[in-house]
Amino acid sequence: MKMAPNAFLAAIRAGRPQIGLWISLSHNYAAEVVASAGYDWLLVDMEHAPSDMATVLGQLQAIAAHGSTAIVRPPWNDAVMVKRLLDMGAPGLLFPMVQSVQEAQAAVAACRYPPQGVRGVAGSIRANNFGRITDYYARAGDETAVLVQVETRAAVAQALDIGQVGGVDGVFFGPADIAADMGLLGKHMSQEVWDLILPAARKLMDAGIPVGTLVTDPAFAAKLLSDGFTFVACGTDTNLLAKGADALLAQMRAATEKENT
Repeated sequence: MKMAPNAFLAAIRAGRPQIGLWISLSHNYAAEVVASAGYDWLLVDMEHAPSDMATVLGQLQAIAAHGSTAIVRPPWNDAVMVKRLLDMGAPGLLFPMVQSVQEAQAAVAACRYPPQGVRGVAGSIRANNFGRITDYYARAGDETAVLVQVETRAAVAQALDIGQVGGVDGVFFGPADIAADMGLLGKHMSQEVWDLILPAARKLMDAGIPVGTLVTDPAFAAKLLSDGFTFVACGTDTNLLAKGADALLAQMRAATEKENT
C-alpha cells in the first residue's frame, strides 16, 4: 500500500482556493456532522478548545470518511505533542503564535524525521495504517502540511521571512490576536488590522507562498479568496451552533407572542 497524496496540500501548492471551517466542539460526533458538509479542510483546534489526544483521534477518524482534510492546531509549538499528533495520522498542523524564523524552523523540524528533523520514529501507527503503508517514511515529510500562524505585529513584520523557511507550506494570519497586540482587542475586523495584514499577505502571495486566515464573515472570506488568499476558514462550529440556537429561539418567541396577541 502506498501513501495517498494530501489533497489539501496539493491544492494550496497549486493555488486552488480551499474553504475551511473551525472545529472546536471536541467530539467525534460533532465533527462528523460538519465533515459531511464537504468543506475542503477542517481545523481541529487544541489551542482554544477543550480537546485532548483522545478527542482529536476521534475527530480525525470521523473526518477521514468524508473527504475533508483535517488540520490540527496543537496548543503550542512542542515537538513531543507534534510527534504524537503526526503518529495519530494528522495530515497537517497549524502552529500557533510563530514569532520568528527560528520558531518556524523548529515547527518544520518537529514534522520531519532525521536527518532533516527531530521527529521520533515509531513502527505500527495510525499514520502508516499500522505498518501497511510501505513508503510512509520516505513520503511523510512531503505529504504533511506545515502551516504557521503569525499573530503579532512583530510576527507580521517577519511574515515573508517566516514563510520562506524551507518546509513551511503556508502562513496563516490570526486577526484576533493581531488586533489584541495592536490594542484593538475584540476588533479584529477593523480597518487598521487589515491594513496591517493585507500588505504582508500580498508579499507572501507574490513570493508564491500560500496564505490563509479565519474570518466569520462569509462575504469577506470570499473576497479574501478572490484576492489571492489560498486557504480561508469562514466559520466555527461553536458559532454556527450558537447562532442557530439563538435564531430558532427568537423565531419561536416571536411566533408565540404573535399567537398570544
